[in-house]
Amino acid sequence: MRGFLRRQACEPRREVPGQVPTPVRRFLSTEAGSASLLLAATVVALLWANSPWSASYEVVWGTELSLSFAGADLSMDLEHWVVDGLMALFFFSVGLEVRREFSVGELTNRRRAAIAVVAAVGGLVVPTVLYLLLAPAGDAVHGWGVVIGTDTAFLLGALAVVGPRFSTQLRIFLLTLTVIDDIMAVSVIGIFYSGSVDFLALFVALVFGGVLWGLGRLGVWRATPYVVAVVGLWLATVESGLHAAIAGMLGGLLVGARSPVREEVEQAARWFRAFRQSPRVEVGRTARFGLDRAISVNERLQAAIHPWASYVVVPLFALANAGIDLRNGVLTEALTSRLTWAVVIALVLGKFVGISLSTVLGVRLGVGRLPRGVGLGHVFGGAALSGIGFTVALLIARLAFDDPVMRDEAIVGVLLAAVLATALGWAVFRIAVRFGGQTDADLPRRLDPPVDAGRDNVRGDVDAPLTLVEYGDFECPFCSRATGVTRELRARFGPNLRYVFRHLPLSDVHPHAEFAARAAVAAQWQGKFWEMHDVLFEHQDQLEFEDVAGYASELGLDVEVFLRDLESEEAAAVVQADLVSAEASGAVSTPTFFVGSRRHVGPHDTETLAMELEASRNRSEV
Repeated sequence: MRGFLRRQACEPRREVPGQVPTPVRRFLSTEAGSASLLLAATVVALLWANSPWSASYEVVWGTELSLSFAGADLSMDLEHWVVDGLMALFFFSVGLEVRREFSVGELTNRRRAAIAVVAAVGGLVVPTVLYLLLAPAGDAVHGWGVVIGTDTAFLLGALAVVGPRFSTQLRIFLLTLTVIDDIMAVSVIGIFYSGSVDFLALFVALVFGGVLWGLGRLGVWRATPYVVAVVGLWLATVESGLHAAIAGMLGGLLVGARSPVREEVEQAARWFRAFRQSPRVEVGRTARFGLDRAISVNERLQAAIHPWASYVVVPLFALANAGIDLRNGVLTEALTSRLTWAVVIALVLGKFVGISLSTVLGVRLGVGRLPRGVGLGHVFGGAALSGIGFTVALLIARLAFDDPVMRDEAIVGVLLAAVLATALGWAVFRIAVRFGGQTDADLPRRLDPPVDAGRDNVRGDVDAPLTLVEYGDFECPFCSRATGVTRELRARFGPNLRYVFRHLPLSDVHPHAEFAARAAVAAQWQGKFWEMHDVLFEHQDQLEFEDVAGYASELGLDVEVFLRDLESEEAAAVVQADLVSAEASGAVSTPTFFVGSRRHVGPHDTETLAMELEASRNRSEV
């Protein structure tokens, strides 16, 4: 389960892309890490299929495995269990991520996602057209779906090796692109590469889909009912004749995602404290249920399934499908096959041209804009790496060709394209650095401008050796004052720490945030910033005009002057200056912390920030 203290909880829906939330960071890390296993499994499959024990490769994956329950039987060979069973789990994980992105992630801002959508469409259309132009006539035409997909794990793994040193924003853009790519690829599988349909079983599958939708609408927070419904959806889909990938993707899309609710987080914390005081089984069970309830089912299932999908399912799929016997002239024939080179050219050049050209046109026509920190050179490099089709490509090659020779030629093309796409990506990134100066594809990481005791609101000794800067929002329930983080840090470091608060009101998420920020500025001009700061956080749900006027009176301010300053352009200008500073510093979600002048990325609980502050002190002493 992703810890509720380990995410940027108040993600803005602004034109500037938000900082990367923890769930996405974990997703990227897992995908990049699994690429090495995927490559190893591919090499093992090729070595096994071309070894003196190659016959055992076919024997192992052709072994029948049956499940029986109450007179019902489900029997498939091991290869089909991987393709139709375990790969459904992989696509379920993808579906969960897609739903999370649409609900609380990058795809909530349609304009921000528009360029990625346009790029994904271009990355499907151009390779398909190239393949159909180059492939030989006849049955080879059916293989056009082989060139439409991009393998996220290999893409991100290759990006980590050949891409910019800091590429967080580019990785987010490419992840958004592959999310759309996966939806289109699974749709193609379901429409063009499924067998005859059993409509009764299809109706049962739709019923299970309706159950999943209903569980979300009813707010069911336990994961078990969702798992049961997804298994039923999978069984019915397999029985219907549709490919199991459809069940996986649809099941994931129907499991809702949401941001943590402050009240549920607080309740979970109270139950946890109760367990700490009384470590009994029943109290611990209640605390565990409280923690589960505070995090959406989508994220809990994704955290549980995604490592298995990345580290087990996808490598097993590669092991079962990449084993081609290249002896006896098979490799020579594949390298001289028109089908093989149609796959290679469509994946490598088609993806590169399709994504690059679509992105440029989309930006020029005002459809959307690239994430901050991402240049066209970065996009061209990512487009080149998108030619690594692998997982989806191998899956569709298996579905598209009944002729084993044509299937092997297509698979050789997929493997060769992965190598060439990686080399092309490396070359494009080097060119972008050499001639365009496009190095890092990330948000700024330095505080801009530096702390100025004459301008900033500083709590503590202005000459303290340690500095913690927070960009916050008075309606953000996870900002440090609301969670008590800065109070604990100030108690720990005492006079050695100065704390600075800068305004980052997320008005599209919190309607009273900018008004509250101006109220704090008006109080600051009467020497009561920190008093107003604390009161506003203590009354986050009471920030109407009459509430704030009452707080001013309670603090002993001149209310008439306060109200005049509150509505003044000068107060608005102070808040706007902090917003400009936030954008220049790469702070676009709350809370965002800077330890010294460096932006902190990751968990922002007391212990993590304390370790960062200690590391900052050690660096200054060296």
